[in-house]
Amino acid sequence: MRSKLPLAAVLLTLVACQAAPAEATGGPSGVVTWAASADRMGDGVAGRSYRLVVHTSVGGSGVRVRLSNAFGDRPITFDSAYAGLQKQGAELRPGTNRRLAFGGERTVTVPAGATVWSDPLPGKLPTASNLVVSLHSPDAAGPASGHWMAMQTSYATQGDRTAEDSGTPWTIPTGSWFYLDAVSVQAPKGTGAVVALGDSITDGWQSTSDLNRRWPDYLARRLQKTDTAVKGVANEGISGNKVLADGAGQSSLNRLERDVLSQPGVRTVFLFQGVNDIKAHTGVTADDLIEGYREIVDRAHAAGKCVVGATVGPFKGWHEWDQAGEAVRQEVNAFIRSSGEFDAVTDFDRILRSPYDQERMLPALDGGDHIHPNDKGMQAMADAVDLTALDCDPTG
Repeated sequence: MRSKLPLAAVLLTLVACQAAPAEATGGPSGVVTWAASADRMGDGVAGRSYRLVVHTSVGGSGVRVRLSNAFGDRPITFDSAYAGLQKQGAELRPGTNRRLAFGGERTVTVPAGATVWSDPLPGKLPTASNLVVSLHSPDAAGPASGHWMAMQTSYATQGDRTAEDSGTPWTIPTGSWFYLDAVSVQAPKGTGAVVALGDSITDGWQSTSDLNRRWPDYLARRLQKTDTAVKGVANEGISGNKVLADGAGQSSLNRLERDVLSQPGVRTVFLFQGVNDIKAHTGVTADDLIEGYREIVDRAHAAGKCVVGATVGPFKGWHEWDQAGEAVRQEVNAFIRSSGEFDAVTDFDRILRSPYDQERMLPALDGGDHIHPNDKGMQAMADAVDLTALDCDPTG
């Protein structure tokens, strides 16, 4: 049930003491409420501040953020980090912007290749909030880590303006997230999360920017309205990403631990990927891709997670489509539907395809390039997910 306090007062309301770890008290457990896969960006800029806008899923207390230097070639120091609620643009709701600490310190240095979680902030974060994380680094240099296709406007400026509510200094809009790759909350005991592991369709390309109309966003809204224990949704899609080979981001096999299995409270991995492997004309066979799926399933099961497999959608009309790739897609989809190796299956191919040409996307759901769904298609995908399948027992 949502608090009736004014929204500005809800986030980070001061409390007398910090909750003990869930393991010691049997109390709330940490659950990822937002995430975005990091990749190598351009070089960092010393003295730059970022005001990063992210849309959360599950609400809770004890907000923590994870900073990433996963692709850096040297340590990076953050000497100021804040979290607050968006009012509009880069402007924050007064009274919500609170300083983050790391091991009790205001400054943190993240080694090359590493990530670091902040300490939990006191107070509560409402469900489906536009959380704003503001970061300043005095020494950023070398490759930055971040997520380039955010489908969300964030902001940058030179100098440390992280503590300010005003949006006026933030004169550099950006469509990327820098150095931030996850947010978690302490949710009621038993609450879990699902991680969507995928490519540009999951990342939201061809959905409307700044309106949170990626299919995982629609899924998160469905979950908040139901009685399921799975409430958190983490979007770990990367545009151009593959299951088997690095390129646009590390392959799913190579980023599975950092982007998926390390996230707190994950109950289920939702695997929807393969079209980039198929259409790349690199000789990838159905057997190759199936072996990759099996490895993801095995590793997720070993970590105690369920895996939902989704069929690869139609893409006839896309410039890389050909009959050979279509044959691989059909063979892969037959495996996903009938192998029994997934804990559940969502048939996105059936939802998206035209009844008149099943190799082609239904025009009403097509974002225009014949491979990426539009907003309506994104919603149709989310509506096709069996919510009960997201809360399964991987040992059963």
